[in-house]
Amino acid sequence: MKEYYLGIDIGSISTKGVIIDNDNNIITSLYIWTEGNPVSAVKNLIKELKHKMPKEGVIKGIGTTGSARKLIGLMLGANVVKNEITAHAVGTLAYYPDVRTILEIGGQDSKMIIIDNGVVVDYSMNTLCAAGTGSFLTSQSKRLGIPIENFGEMALKSKNPVKIAARCTVFAESDLIHKAQIGYSKEDIIAGLCKSIVLNYLNNVGKGKRIVGPIVFQGGVSKNKGVLKYFEEILKSSVIVDENSHLMGAIGIAILSRKNRTDQKYSLDMNNIDFKTIGSECSLCSNNCEVLKIYKNNELIDTWGNRCPKGSK
Repeated sequence: MKEYYLGIDIGSISTKGVIIDNDNNIITSLYIWTEGNPVSAVKNLIKELKHKMPKEGVIKGIGTTGSARKLIGLMLGANVVKNEITAHAVGTLAYYPDVRTILEIGGQDSKMIIIDNGVVVDYSMNTLCAAGTGSFLTSQSKRLGIPIENFGEMALKSKNPVKIAARCTVFAESDLIHKAQIGYSKEDIIAGLCKSIVLNYLNNVGKGKRIVGPIVFQGGVSKNKGVLKYFEEILKSSVIVDENSHLMGAIGIAILSRKNRTDQKYSLDMNNIDFKTIGSECSLCSNNCEVLKIYKNNELIDTWGNRCPKGSK
């Protein structure tokens, strides 16, 4: 039986999954929308991956990362649960061992990872404002009536990108509406949006960081050729975008799962898992903690949010 390892990156906007072999080759992968329900998204993801996986294979490890990594890790009995910084660094180093800077822009947050001699020495994240993220671009694409998939190509056609005040989503949207109303072309507005995302990212996430090459750009926004163009233009450096740039967190956590494997075999049969969470307020002491109880097949397997032992009862 061939041995495989499953890595899942559960984000607020999208959920990514990959299955790799012992040589880190990707056997199959999938990218779907989370749609506000990480449990349901992961169940659908695993059903699809199981269907695509060779029948003679066996899963020897499962790793989870992303915003819902702990929840899904419990659900699947994962042998490795790590944060996105670690997962992205491990995944990138597997393909680009000389990488020095990782730029990552996801659906609702963005991060920068600084690496020296294969070791993470610094990082920063922006989770407070969506102005420099994929969800911001998606919302503006709907406002302009242009599919987000076409944004990059349209941005490249612009010869005069407009200035968009993108440090705040509210100001950016009002600025965009104003520019459209006074007659700027959609190509120039889209190019301005792409450039403003780069400037916002470098001024916030990259503030105080020494950005040196090789530079690797990841996340869903890395597929936008307009954003890539302005990163290279402003940084005055070539920027690498891997064909699997949107999956790098899932790849990294799958690799960590392989490195920490045990003799356990994992089932991908989601029909046997009844997983649910129930939130409540504990009144057993003056803390009044908001407690989240986690059940697997009607058995309480964990409790989160309690600040004293009483809340776990």
